[in-house]
Amino acid sequence: MSELIRKTVGQLLADRATEMPDHEALVYPDRGLRYSYQQFHAVCERIAKGLIGLGIQKGENVAAWATNVPEWVSLQFATGKMGAVLVTVNTNYRTAELEYLLRQSDTTTLFLIENYRGNSYIDTIYEICPELEHCEPGKLESKRLPLLKNVVVLSEKTYKGTFRWTDILEMADRVTAQELEERSRSLKPDEVINMQYTSGTTGFPKGVMLTHSNLVNNAYNIARCMELGQQDRLCIPVPFFHCFGCVIGTLAAVSVGATMVPVQEFDPEVVLQTVEQEKCTALHGVPTMFIAELNHPNFPKYDLSTLRTGVMAGSNCPVEVMKNVMNKMNMTEITICYGQTESSPVITQTRTNDPVELRVETVGKALPNVEVKIVEPGTSRELPFNQQGELCTRGYHVMKGYYKNPDATREAIDEDGWLHTGDLAIMDENGYCRITGRLKDMIIRGGENVYPREIEEFLYTHPKILDAQIVGVPDKVFGEEVCAWIILREGCIATEEEIRQYCKERISRQKVPKYIFFTDSYPMTASGKIQKYKLIEQTKDLIPTQ
Repeated sequence: MSELIRKTVGQLLADRATEMPDHEALVYPDRGLRYSYQQFHAVCERIAKGLIGLGIQKGENVAAWATNVPEWVSLQFATGKMGAVLVTVNTNYRTAELEYLLRQSDTTTLFLIENYRGNSYIDTIYEICPELEHCEPGKLESKRLPLLKNVVVLSEKTYKGTFRWTDILEMADRVTAQELEERSRSLKPDEVINMQYTSGTTGFPKGVMLTHSNLVNNAYNIARCMELGQQDRLCIPVPFFHCFGCVIGTLAAVSVGATMVPVQEFDPEVVLQTVEQEKCTALHGVPTMFIAELNHPNFPKYDLSTLRTGVMAGSNCPVEVMKNVMNKMNMTEITICYGQTESSPVITQTRTNDPVELRVETVGKALPNVEVKIVEPGTSRELPFNQQGELCTRGYHVMKGYYKNPDATREAIDEDGWLHTGDLAIMDENGYCRITGRLKDMIIRGGENVYPREIEEFLYTHPKILDAQIVGVPDKVFGEEVCAWIILREGCIATEEEIRQYCKERISRQKVPKYIFFTDSYPMTASGKIQKYKLIEQTKDLIPTQ
């Protein structure tokens, strides 16, 4: 086992600024913004001083509700320097969700942009906190959110009761370098610095408490597995509010001195433009993002020859998509990551020199200093190689726990420190894992276990099918039946019977979907995870009453 890094997020950036002061750290080509590591470090130090000037204490929870704007990544490292816990907020949230998160997380300060995709964030916060319109900035007395005191809008425009971003920068002048230094020195690697709310594919989101040590070590190991180094330029179109953006993305880049090239809001053509313009060598994305890029009408026009590595994660990757990314996007060294927010987030990862088969059929093997075992579901009994069970993991990457939710924490992490992921997997003799489904996703039809992933992979072999999702729906006779939701390739037409016949000829009877629906898109979280529970609800509305 390699030695763990005993540094805070703030120290990690400070080290890069010392080692490579003039190397490009952060680039926003559309804004003409280019920071060297020295410049970026200075910006983050100033913001850290501004947060102290605002009165924010070590361990206090501050929330960021914004797309991949420069202020977000600056806040990530500024809080890492002065010890406030950064609470990340899903950009798709509406009123009820935001109120729940701010209240549950005990957030005292909210940073937000003005709007996103037709949703006015300003109107939302005024609806939740009408008192904001009549208070002095910093003196909010909210009935619904009694702990929320400061609202900071990432804009030059002034809104009633709020601070502007420039106000925070001006507050930095009241704080000495020594005060910031003392605060930074008081931080310990094992203290919580980040709180991510689970995507909410099931039930209410839970606040996952992650420490400096969780994040710094996970980020560094991810970077090493994808062979990322200071010569690399990483395009980050995945959202910062998710671990994919702010750990596998920004933090992994900083851990090895690579250049961060974020995309503010995902748009397939903007990603292609950015890669070409900035000569990016690495690119991140969930499968749906890569599918959108590959299928964009202008895809052939862009020069992607500089691409080499990257990460595909977030949901199951169809084999054909992976092959196209490697062959058509030149990402011959792309890696697959598997994990969850509770594990900071990565548990297993393929390596750049793995054979193609391993990179399309598995999610790799455990990261350094990470243990993985497969157990009989509902127990701690370890199963032999090549037997399906629940994947469990233990190590530096396991979260501190769920915020104010000890019962859920005990349910997730057993007495021996093993995190039970709820994912079904098979591990081979070399430690490589295949994810076969979720415990909750498993369909039991007439006593037979049916795994959605297996049917989904089969459906991808149909020439007309672009994407497929399998869910189980209640059935009086068999307990559950199989339902397929299918997105067809552009210009293709197919019938339910055609698809069903294709299945009948090639897979076992119990796996053939009883219900088949065609759609243009799936309900998704902002981080690109398909919300299968919503597909199940849609299906129940469409099928005869059981």
